[in-house]
Amino acid sequence: MALSREDMLRELELLPVWRLREAPISQEAAASDESRVKEIAEVAQPQSAKTIEPSEPVLPVADDQTGAMPVSEIASESLDDRRVRIRNLDWPDLKRCVQDCTACELAATRTQTVLGVGDLQADWLFIGEAPGAEEDRKGEPFVGQAGKLLDNMLAAIGLRRGQNAYIANIVKCRPPGNRDPHPQEIEQCAPFLERQLALIQPKLIMTLGRVAAQTLLETDETIGTLRGKVHRHQGIPVIVTYHPAYLLRNLPDKAKAWADLCLAKRTMQKMADVNPEETK
Repeated sequence: MALSREDMLRELELLPVWRLREAPISQEAAASDESRVKEIAEVAQPQSAKTIEPSEPVLPVADDQTGAMPVSEIASESLDDRRVRIRNLDWPDLKRCVQDCTACELAATRTQTVLGVGDLQADWLFIGEAPGAEEDRKGEPFVGQAGKLLDNMLAAIGLRRGQNAYIANIVKCRPPGNRDPHPQEIEQCAPFLERQLALIQPKLIMTLGRVAAQTLLETDETIGTLRGKVHRHQGIPVIVTYHPAYLLRNLPDKAKAWADLCLAKRTMQKMADVNPEETK
């Protein structure tokens, strides 16, 4: 009769069979193993399932040299904050700020911005309402037929583009279809013109057209009512006249525009007589 393995071991006195126990695991080792398991599980976990702590918001960094906010950040600020920061810009930064501006809907339809052109220390400042189609293409105010007429008007009083005269607009982007700028667009662009005034420090301003006159003088009166008088903006004399584009369509009013130019010339001469040392 065959013996089973257990009977054979008993006959040989080899029972009970002893087996090695696994060494006891210390608490440190258990904790280390548990930590390792969690680490492996975290690595294996899909990225979308992880809990990500919110990071601190990234704030604009000031320019190391000027201390001013980078110009690309200005458009995203509130109007009051933008106005304060634009007050500190020099001409190169002001130009870049205007180019980068997206503060109103005109940024979506413009070809390029039109800051202005001329003598940066001019006695005479001419302000229109907004760029037209030709200005939008070339990036310069008052070009085309209206620009030629303005150049002739300047020449009639001894001025020329770029020499003791600076030409700008109330808004720096072309409104679609050459419509009038909307109040919100004018409001957003106002800090740029304010800074131009501060940098140029003109002795006299001529507004060209209804929108420019009403905006600068903060009135809703017509050009017919505003013409023929010396107004003031921030202490600077302001003379109101017609827009050159309007004069091209209404030739008889060129005589009125000439009278406005003569009034401006007389006003400038009176200031020179009072303060001859300030005449350039």
